[in-house]
Amino acid sequence: MTTPEPQSPAPQPSVPQSPDRIYRSPAGMAGGFLLLGITGWLGIDAIVTGEDRTPWLALAALILVVPLVVAFTLRPAVFANEERLRIRNPFRVIVLPWAQVASLRSGYSNEAVATSGKKFQLWAIPVSLRGRKKAARRQARRGAEGDGRGGAFGGGLSGLSGGMRGAGIGGGTAVPEGPVRAVTDRVMDELREIHEAQGKAEAAQGEVTVRWAYEIVGPAAAGAVLLAILIALG
Repeated sequence: MTTPEPQSPAPQPSVPQSPDRIYRSPAGMAGGFLLLGITGWLGIDAIVTGEDRTPWLALAALILVVPLVVAFTLRPAVFANEERLRIRNPFRVIVLPWAQVASLRSGYSNEAVATSGKKFQLWAIPVSLRGRKKAARRQARRGAEGDGRGGAFGGGLSGLSGGMRGAGIGGGTAVPEGPVRAVTDRVMDELREIHEAQGKAEAAQGEVTVRWAYEIVGPAAAGAVLLAILIALG
């Protein structure tokens, strides 16, 4: 009777990378789909019904315009997890381990600043001055409502409400805490929180990498060259 050989232990699966949080611009994506629809409709119509050199010019224009529309509307995205920040801009993809991020700035544009001093714009998270003004108006209305509640009856009710809270009894609808922020500013706050929590983690170490989006640049360049040749030939 043979003795069975001992089985080697099964290899342990590697720890999976944390899932990405993905940030995109809904307005940019909606505009991109609209522009692609209009461009495709006009271009295909010119190819099918055009005469002489018109179909070729329309084809060259489509090869040039479609990648550019995709690059500036549908392509931009920001991916964040516990290890790194990945920025997909129109023509480049930048990977920044959190340890290489010095700060995340918000001004007239949102930027990630590397420890080397290089700045990378976050195309997928555009600054909305309109959104900031709207948030400021909401904050002002909240402050005015708070002042109104704390007027003539504020002093008498404050002790009562304090006693109810101390006894664990709810006092109506809770008032949200913290200032009102625009959507993109809240996104930047979330990215800053991840950076502060993970900036010194071992998994967040590494080097900054930048890759050109040849899948966008190549077709657009080919369309531009073809269009230039057709125009030069007259």
